[in-house]
Amino acid sequence: MSSRPIYLDNHATTPVDERVLTAMLPYFTEHFGNPASVSHLYGWEAQAAVKKSREILAAAINATPEEIIFTSGATEANNLAIKGVAEAYFQKGQHIITVATEHNAVLDPCNYLQSLGFEITILPVQKDGLINTSDLEKALRPDTILVSVMAANNEIGVLQPLAEIGSICRERGVIFHSDAAQAIGKIPLDVQAMKIDLLSLTAHKIYGPKGIGALYVRRRNPRVQIAPQLHGGGHEGGMRSGTLYTPQIVGFAKAVEIALQQQTTENQRLAQLRSRLWEVLSSLEGIYLNGHPNQRLAGNLNISVEGVDGAALLLALQPVVAVSSGAACSSATATPSHVLKALGHPEKLAYASVRFGIGRFNTAQEIDIVAKHVVSTIQSLRKQAITI
Repeated sequence: MSSRPIYLDNHATTPVDERVLTAMLPYFTEHFGNPASVSHLYGWEAQAAVKKSREILAAAINATPEEIIFTSGATEANNLAIKGVAEAYFQKGQHIITVATEHNAVLDPCNYLQSLGFEITILPVQKDGLINTSDLEKALRPDTILVSVMAANNEIGVLQPLAEIGSICRERGVIFHSDAAQAIGKIPLDVQAMKIDLLSLTAHKIYGPKGIGALYVRRRNPRVQIAPQLHGGGHEGGMRSGTLYTPQIVGFAKAVEIALQQQTTENQRLAQLRSRLWEVLSSLEGIYLNGHPNQRLAGNLNISVEGVDGAALLLALQPVVAVSSGAACSSATATPSHVLKALGHPEKLAYASVRFGIGRFNTAQEIDIVAKHVVSTIQSLRKQAITI
């Protein structure tokens, strides 16, 4: 066995698939042109690669290539969507609705807009992490301009009912944005069927490179306006200035292409590995599954553990397995996950949580090693009576 820990933090990031790297490499050296340089061969080569990549990404979500705007990642895409709509539609209304379990890349832009005078409604979730769509319907107002609900949660893997949310928003003439950073390539996404108007994407959660993402912006039925947040050069239809990073874009498209080809079989395999892990862990008392048991990402398992200190648990696990906690810790403070607190967990239980992100390159043997180690570690810590 490798001296390095087994990597089960695939919701944080994933290794680049070798097929993705192979597709990218020529665009660092041989085909290095600027896709905006339209007067010579080097620019044409890069432009053609970007065009093909845009077509692949658009087809993956049933959009048109012109509706794909490249960004540096999902965080920028979320900011562009939320701030861009707020600026473009503020005369129509200044009310935005989002959800308590959203990523900070959505919650923080909303908090920023609130400081400027916008009104933000944060919907609660049920114990399983799903929103109650009747809560959304009740929260909608004549001055609501945007609803932002993530497709798949980054901590507990819960899949929100996008089509139902999209229908509610469309009926009321409200723009619907979804952060699909964890969802692209893992679950079917169809912006037409789901009536999604803005969709944030990223590459590094699906074995693509870091530093590249995209925002889908609906151009018809209805046409959505967003105010650019980066100015200078008028790239991407004037919505996002900056020289396009061709190698990253090519890698993003290749990663999506592979993920879609393998989606069904990969999800089946990941779900089997997750069940294998949960079967062992759930044999212990005081172990709780966070999030809906079925309506979740195939490779996600998030648990809370009674009777142990969260920091001690992660530290003890680290030599064998690389995982994340729901807690964001620093040397001075430890704050329980806002996602787990939104599920109604007491602070101690929210703090003592572990997120397992099972990925493409994990094996059954690794899962068995991790399961055995986690069980023995929890038992050991409980014997030592280490509590928060």
